Parts: sequence; C-alpha cells; structure tokens
Amino acid sequence: MLKIPFSATMCFMVVRMKHTKGKRNRIRSHHALKAGRFVMCGHCKIQTLPHQMCANCGYYAGRKVVDVLAKLDKKEKKKKEKELATKEAAE
Repeated sequence: MLKIPFSATMCFMVVRMKHTKGKRNRIRSHHALKAGRFVMCGHCKIQTLPHQMCANCGYYAGRKVVDVLAKLDKKEKKKKEKELATKEAAE
C-alpha cells in the first residue's frame, strides 16, 4: 500500500454562511472615524474637549479649578506667566 503524507490528505472546511460584499460593506459603513468635537476655553480661548478642564490655564466652567503654574518648574513658570499676561492684555 502506498503511504500518503497526512498533510496531503487533510481537507479544509468550507465557509457555510458567507457574507456578501453588500453585507460586508454595510457593516463597514459605520467604522469610519468621526471628527473630534472641541469647544473654546472661556478663559484662554484654546480648543479643549467638552466637559474637560482646560490643560492650558486650569479653568473649567468659568472658574479656576487647578493651579497650572504650581506644577511647572521656574523657567516654564516664567514663560507661562508671560504668555497668560499677553493674552489678558490683548483682551
């Protein structure tokens, strides 16, 4: 008797319920990325995510929530103070 290798005799499964191209495309129609929604910070006028504290100035809903300058080192603190002063003078 002739011996046939096991891999040659292996049969593969057939897809029983194949999705049509239309079904595939209808499913993928909802996978598109949506544009981000941003709002302007009321204090420094930088775009932030809605219902989030502004990372630039530390304000949320018109009041100061976090002191952003306290977490910076001396050089960055001086630069940030100068930047905020120029923005307030422009208003």
